[in-house]
Amino acid sequence: MIREIQEPAEKQKIARTILEALPDWFGIEESREGYIKESANLPFFVIGSGPEDLATVKELYERGVKNGVEGLYVVGKEELHRMEAGLSDEFDCALVAPTGALVCPYELTFAAVGNAMDNGVELLLNFAVTSIDDDGSRYTVTAADGRKITASCVVNCAGIYADEVARMAGDDSIKITPRRGEYILLDKAEGNCCSHTIFRTPTKMGKGILISPTVDGTLILGPTSEDIEDKEDKSVTQEGIDRILSQVRPEMPKVNTGSVIRSFTGLRAVGNTGDFIINNPFGRFVNVAAIESPGLSSSPAIGVYVAEMVRKLTGDPARKQSHVRTRRSLHWFRDLSHEEKTKLIASEPAYGHMICRCESVTEGEIIYAITQNPKATDMDGIKRRTRTQMGHCQGGFCGPFITKILADTMGIPFEKVTKHGRESYLNVGKTK
Repeated sequence: MIREIQEPAEKQKIARTILEALPDWFGIEESREGYIKESANLPFFVIGSGPEDLATVKELYERGVKNGVEGLYVVGKEELHRMEAGLSDEFDCALVAPTGALVCPYELTFAAVGNAMDNGVELLLNFAVTSIDDDGSRYTVTAADGRKITASCVVNCAGIYADEVARMAGDDSIKITPRRGEYILLDKAEGNCCSHTIFRTPTKMGKGILISPTVDGTLILGPTSEDIEDKEDKSVTQEGIDRILSQVRPEMPKVNTGSVIRSFTGLRAVGNTGDFIINNPFGRFVNVAAIESPGLSSSPAIGVYVAEMVRKLTGDPARKQSHVRTRRSLHWFRDLSHEEKTKLIASEPAYGHMICRCESVTEGEIIYAITQNPKATDMDGIKRRTRTQMGHCQGGFCGPFITKILADTMGIPFEKVTKHGRESYLNVGKTK
């Protein structure tokens, strides 16, 4: 018997039971508690129309049950439209995944990298690898700028460049094709148009165009799916935008697709095996490549699996006796009570200086992002940590103020602040 869990408290109880049983995956208490809190009302839908889609939905259901996914069930037209009233009348079936949840991918990445750095890991940026040499006991990895590091084991998780890195070590078995995915982000005014993450029935190119609320209250549409050759091509195309809108508008007619605040493109690393490539082809070299969807959901388990591989390859090194397991949220200030904020502002006035009006972000939070591991060093880094420049004005108001805060905090000239590193300078000088 399949029963939908509708009571938020019961959903949170189930989530807690599962997550607390997986300390290697969800051992950081603050992150775990946040996940549990958000699990109260975030099921996913895979919707379909007609007999062929219904057959696919049922096939996905059977596959999910076989894989141990709990709570899956199939609904017909009446129940589907009760749960998601904005959907077009043409849709008459859906696979519902109540255990699905939303997460911010870059905040998760910052937290993972930052926690590693808090425990002694050194992060080397702009380290474009040009060669990997093995003397039988240690690898020497050389960067384009001449920097070198040595290591007893190398883990290749270079994304769309994983095949090139593998070849440097002597492994020619991997071929990575970049797959362009374009997205449209709508204003928060559209965030309540749907309450579930909605997928069409999938094809061999992926899950198709989705409609989904985000953890920050906006609505995201996409991605497209197009195999390309250029690993640096992150351009947004008119064809891609038209493809997204042509599918979303008939699916959910009430969504105001004119309220776009941002469009962007990401590149997925598609391998030549049809699956994740996680192996040890030789020596102490490990590939973690072609991590397509659902790579983010799989990443905790992949991390545990690869850590065990490295442990065996390096002779079972001793486990650290001390480990920092907690980490402050990037948004800790906004979660404080009014009284707590007032007290903090009295001692640190920067938290009382509002910089981003759209997202209500203060100068103190921006400085915190510049000084917390991994430290933000450019405008996009600030944006992804604090949500400044992500509101309706897209940085039109707060951008110059953030540039000055970055320059002052980092001790660099105003015109040396970049959008996303390298040569992406925003200013050539001051006019007054």
